[in-house]
Amino acid sequence: MIRIATFNLENFDDVARPTLAERITIMRPQLARINADVLCLQEAHSQGPADNRVLSALDSLLQGTDYSGFNRSTTTTTTGVLYDQRNIVTLSRFPILTTTLIRDSDAPRPSYQMVTANPPDQTANPLVWERPILYNTLDLGNNHVLHLMNVHMKSKIASNIPGQKVDNFTWRSVSAWAEGSFIASMKRVGQALQARLAIDTIFDDQGDGALIAICGDFNADSDEVPVRTIRGPVEETGNPEHASRVMVPCESNIPESSRFSLKHLGHGEMIDHILVSRAMLQFFSHAEIHNEVLPDESGAFRTDDKFPESDHAPVIAEFDM
Repeated sequence: MIRIATFNLENFDDVARPTLAERITIMRPQLARINADVLCLQEAHSQGPADNRVLSALDSLLQGTDYSGFNRSTTTTTTGVLYDQRNIVTLSRFPILTTTLIRDSDAPRPSYQMVTANPPDQTANPLVWERPILYNTLDLGNNHVLHLMNVHMKSKIASNIPGQKVDNFTWRSVSAWAEGSFIASMKRVGQALQARLAIDTIFDDQGDGALIAICGDFNADSDEVPVRTIRGPVEETGNPEHASRVMVPCESNIPESSRFSLKHLGHGEMIDHILVSRAMLQFFSHAEIHNEVLPDESGAFRTDDKFPESDHAPVIAEFDM
């Protein structure tokens, strides 16, 4: 059996509260229970000087676990150093054959001129999303190569509009907030399109039998536009010739009442996914979402120091190869 998992660690760092020790006490047992052979992580903050950032907080979390000896791949800036915040990390028991960072500059980006900016926006500028896609190929043995993408797409938090915020949490007008939400949506769908283009390139190069998995925090449900863009259901394309290129959400075999990876204002949302190609689906056994004690940090008076765990649940898919 091969277990592939995705887990957003939520602002995993060694500063402020909760302390790193408090977080490790809760989260290291979570990693042990995941028991993954391939672990896709999001929001791993880095530490150290600007020109030599390291993932010491993550290393402390992994210490004493099997993951500490896994092969590792991470996102980096265009200058080759770790991001200060929200690095994407892939840990693999299997050899990592190749690593590619798919950046926003590699995508067909739309340009947009803001309508509520103050002072007024004079030109249309290309949209930029914060995090690249981490694409690896893994040698699973027995002539199986897995094409694995680890993603963390733009959140649903409205993008900034110049001159339209009193502080980080307060907007001057509803219209400005609405435009910020519109821009955030465009960024999320834009990266989803970029991912779909990359997936089709793999199919073109390797054939429709390619083993592909795209995992991570999509900040969208499986029926929302970003995930449907990646899935490519025949019901949308209207062309059965593309059926072998459909990407399938592994959580679909989990009862709907338990199908959530985040809680917001008491409502469960499924925004973390493992999508696999039809060729990979033939080996699929079952999926798990470890959400039994998932906190809802969105309510009044609820802060991170009261909830040292992540506000995302790990999602796992098991395959019999």
